[in-house]
Amino acid sequence: MITGKQRAFLRKTAHALEPIFQIGKEGVTDAVIDGLDKALTKREILKVHILETALLDTRDTCNEVARRLNAEPVQAIGNKFIIYRRSDEEKYRKIELPRK
Repeated sequence: MITGKQRAFLRKTAHALEPIFQIGKEGVTDAVIDGLDKALTKREILKVHILETALLDTRDTCNEVARRLNAEPVQAIGNKFIIYRRSDEEKYRKIELPRK
């Protein structure tokens, strides 16, 4: 569980990121989860775009994806959301969260 201060730090970090994944009308499939899992291992923080044709609620989708990936939901706004998970591999760890 991350604190509000850490969440604000992650929002600031992700502000300049472009979404690298899109969730379409098929919703959150196993293929999407697999791709997000691999990307989170290497990047630690991701911004995801939900297409308008998907007709999904952004907050609910963010929470579901975060739960399935064992990640932290950082922000869900508009049709984009941000998730964070510390990388399991030492060589990919780039984000140092502020102390609790």
